[in-house]
Amino acid sequence: MQHFDCLIVGGGHAGAQAAILLRQLKYEGSVGLIGDEPEFPYERPPLSKDYLAGEKTFERILLRPGNFWTDQAISLFLGERVKTIDPVAHQVVTAKGTEFSYGKLIWAGGGSARRLSCPGSTASGLFTVRSRADVDGLMAILPTAERFAIVGGGYIGLEAAAVLSKLGKQVTLLEAQERLLARVAGPELSDFFAQEHRAHGVDVRLSASVDAIETGDQGQATGVRLADGEVIPADAVIVGIGIVPETGPLILAGASGGNGVDVDQYCETSLPDVYAIGDCAAHENRFAAGRRMRLESVQNANDQARTAVQHIMGNPAPYEAVPWFWSNQYDLRLQTIGLSLDFDECIVRGDPASRSFSVVYLRQGHVIALDCVNRTKDYVQGRAHVVAGSRLDRAQLADGEIPLKEVGVA
Repeated sequence: MQHFDCLIVGGGHAGAQAAILLRQLKYEGSVGLIGDEPEFPYERPPLSKDYLAGEKTFERILLRPGNFWTDQAISLFLGERVKTIDPVAHQVVTAKGTEFSYGKLIWAGGGSARRLSCPGSTASGLFTVRSRADVDGLMAILPTAERFAIVGGGYIGLEAAAVLSKLGKQVTLLEAQERLLARVAGPELSDFFAQEHRAHGVDVRLSASVDAIETGDQGQATGVRLADGEVIPADAVIVGIGIVPETGPLILAGASGGNGVDVDQYCETSLPDVYAIGDCAAHENRFAAGRRMRLESVQNANDQARTAVQHIMGNPAPYEAVPWFWSNQYDLRLQTIGLSLDFDECIVRGDPASRSFSVVYLRQGHVIALDCVNRTKDYVQGRAHVVAGSRLDRAQLADGEIPLKEVGVA
């Protein structure tokens, strides 16, 4: 059994950043990192963008070169998945039977791509966009596959649709709700992206519920059957309907949680000496009016990693980072600051037809978030208003010619 003063489970952004920060902040204890993929830790956002498009090699999306981990005395155990945790003995066991003991444990398990649960959902030719292996499999069929059906109108589905459309593929995007991005944005942004994708040749179908995956004689996907009986022919199907947080061993060990594992303001779980960070960590977020939630973003992964590491090193600072996100589609750069949950009013700055505008979200008159399309100045200047929950003059706010930093208070 190997012992580590700090053992990290998960080789994604959160886990890798925790290991990197421990060494940057001069942590002198032993550090081990267990990752279930065989690769060195890498960036995930490019998977549905530059990597899928063939514009970046895998080496260019590595978080650090391979020799970094050895040079920093960080022991990597790749291709291993933790199966059980004993919080009393401070031990974990992997599916391969490898045993570890720890002083502190940082759980950065992330999540696995959510699968369809309809007939035909185990057919070959179904792809997710969560790991390098997923996207490598998808890229391998690009030379011969022409028709793609994408299930899910969130960011992953839209980014994949943009790449495939640019590659000259026939793309049908299926969203079960009445508009795209319904969970994370207002109707103005939803309508804009629906129009953009249609203008690029994507067949966007809204209120399109999947009934089954049609299969051929060899068990391969040949199309998607909708609830109304229509069949969308497809050489391949991409499923982008969210993730399932990887928290099983923690919950079985007695950690509090439901949709993710619950953590406090220092990213501590209810288990002694066990922290959780990243996509799987459910925390109370002040930018969501204190709602307990998971955030699936690089920002959250990095900032929670810092919170946990600082606490381990005796410099506690509560997690209070303002959420931010981004998405690249075609020549559009979407930057989001804050969380638009429970907004009751939104104001558009600029003209969406110009492809450069922002949507400002208000709750009870206070600025809570901005979605900025090709409008970086609004994104940068809007941050202070989101942090402060500013009440601003609505007429000036709607005037895209007035910089946000100069908008008067209401």
